[in-house]
Amino acid sequence: MELLLVEDNKKISQFMVKGLEECGFAVTLAENGVQARKLFLEKIWNVILLDIMLPDLDGLELLQYLRYKKIESPVLVISALGDPDDKVKALEKGADDYLSKPFHFKELVARIQALNRRANLNYQVPTHSLSCADLYLDLEAHKITRGDEEIILTIQEFKLLKFLMENKDKVLTRTQILSTVWGAHYDTNTNVVDVYISYLRNKIDIEGKPKLIETVKGRGYKINSIQ
Repeated sequence: MELLLVEDNKKISQFMVKGLEECGFAVTLAENGVQARKLFLEKIWNVILLDIMLPDLDGLELLQYLRYKKIESPVLVISALGDPDDKVKALEKGADDYLSKPFHFKELVARIQALNRRANLNYQVPTHSLSCADLYLDLEAHKITRGDEEIILTIQEFKLLKFLMENKDKVLTRTQILSTVWGAHYDTNTNVVDVYISYLRNKIDIEGKPKLIETVKGRGYKINSIQ
């Protein structure tokens, strides 16, 4: 497995590189944001391990750059910033998981393996678009339209809608949604799924047209293709 580690603290990076290589991973180290930005484009990384507080470009800027370039490698943010708001910001910018420093090395390895496993499970012949009733999602252009009206979504809203549309007419539990859209280790007691479903409804529901996202009481949510 090819890992890219973006970490400017030499003591931490030496510890992580040594430990990960002993676990059988191939690790490339970037010590600053500029170096990382170049390495992002060099190959397809199985998982990117990204610090937030870097001396030049910070991790959030790098996350935005990654997703702007449509680089889909899973990103595990590893940061000393452990406040819930910091985690939410990183996830909204496109991170797949978040691990606060200090951490247990076994947990780091488990999260890397989980991200890679989920990426492999989700891999399929590329689909360039998804549709549900009159809602259309262009995966390449990151463009969403309903009828003739364009809908603007944040990265997390886009990921949530994509997951719903990939499983249209199927009930998805909150745990399934959390695991896929926010990461397997996200706090299951959070109401983030309900909040983002509400955000989506406010944007994709258009007056005079059927509501697409259904709440299935006691189970979760689904998006309906037949109205």
